[in-house]
Amino acid sequence: MSDSEHQLELVGAFEELEQLVRHLGDELATFRKRALIAEGRLKDFEGSPDGEPVSSEDVRRLERENATLKTRLETTTARAREMLERVRFLRQQHVRGVER
Repeated sequence: MSDSEHQLELVGAFEELEQLVRHLGDELATFRKRALIAEGRLKDFEGSPDGEPVSSEDVRRLERENATLKTRLETTTARAREMLERVRFLRQQHVRGVER
C-alpha cells in the first residue's frame, strides 16, 4: 500500500470517527435533557401546588425512568470517550505517517 493510499485510508477513518463522535455528542445532549426533564417532573410531583398527595407509583415510575436515563447517559459518555481516544490515535498515526 502506498503512502498516499494509507493517508487516504486514515483520512476516511478519521472522518468516520469524527461523525460518530458528533452523533454520540448529540445523543449525550438528548439523554441529559431527558434526565433533567424527568428530575423536574419528579420535583413537581413532590411539591404538588394544589396540596394533593402524589401517587407513590408515579414517583417510582419517574425514579425508574431517571435511573434508566442516567445509565444511558453514562454509557453514551463512555462511548464518546472511547471514540475520542480512537480519533487521537488516528491523528497520531497520521502525524507519524506524514513525518516519515
